[in-house]
Amino acid sequence: MRQVKFILALWKANIQAAMEFRAAFFTQVIFMMINNGVYFIFWVLYFDKFNAVRGWDINTMMLLFGIAASAWGIGAFFFGNFISLAEVIVGGRLDYYLSLPRPVLLHVLASKSIGSGMGDLIYGIGSFMLSGYFTPDGTLRFLLGVFAGVCIFIGFLVIVQSLSFWLGNTVALSQFALSALLTFSLYPSVLFDATTKFILLTIIPAALIGTIPAEFVREFSWQSAIQMVSGSLVFLFLSIFIFKLGLKRYESGSAIQVEV
Repeated sequence: MRQVKFILALWKANIQAAMEFRAAFFTQVIFMMINNGVYFIFWVLYFDKFNAVRGWDINTMMLLFGIAASAWGIGAFFFGNFISLAEVIVGGRLDYYLSLPRPVLLHVLASKSIGSGMGDLIYGIGSFMLSGYFTPDGTLRFLLGVFAGVCIFIGFLVIVQSLSFWLGNTVALSQFALSALLTFSLYPSVLFDATTKFILLTIIPAALIGTIPAEFVREFSWQSAIQMVSGSLVFLFLSIFIFKLGLKRYESGSAIQVEV
């Protein structure tokens, strides 16, 4: 309960900070929703010409976008530093978090909020509601898929960025990994061959964020459920393990400072 109260306090502080500049916050939210909508126009035009591709139609793509956008939005808004963890490590800014009696990784991730993430979350929920799968059981499966997506987004990027403990500056590598994960999570894996599908389920787990949860919402199957749950748990626990292992190699940057 102590950690729950702590994380809720961090989120409250982040929201209060965002509300200090309401115009900027709502501008980020609105423009991110517009950005997602513009990106989706490609699929609207595509399926206007081809009604369906290997069982996927415009409604299924709306569902996929809804899950991926919601997962990204939750991660960015509530755990914003999962995108810039490598910069924190390389810059020696972990000192502040190590000086407090709180879980270091959780504190680092939740100490920053990216306002545009709320735009992704709102867009994702709206996309899901318009997809035709907005039913009681479909909503429960959607929530499970989004939760798995959040865990995989955060877990995968924490693993990649924790390599900074051993390799030094991995900011460029982290940005590449982030771009690959985001891009492939918005494409149905049925479009790729067997080798690529394997990569998208393991090395770059984009299919576990988009395709698998979307198929799970369309029709319940134990295979999809096991893939999502096991994948999210593996990446989450592996990220915690690698981060803690890397902390043993961390070199202080003498950056004890006050952070909000």
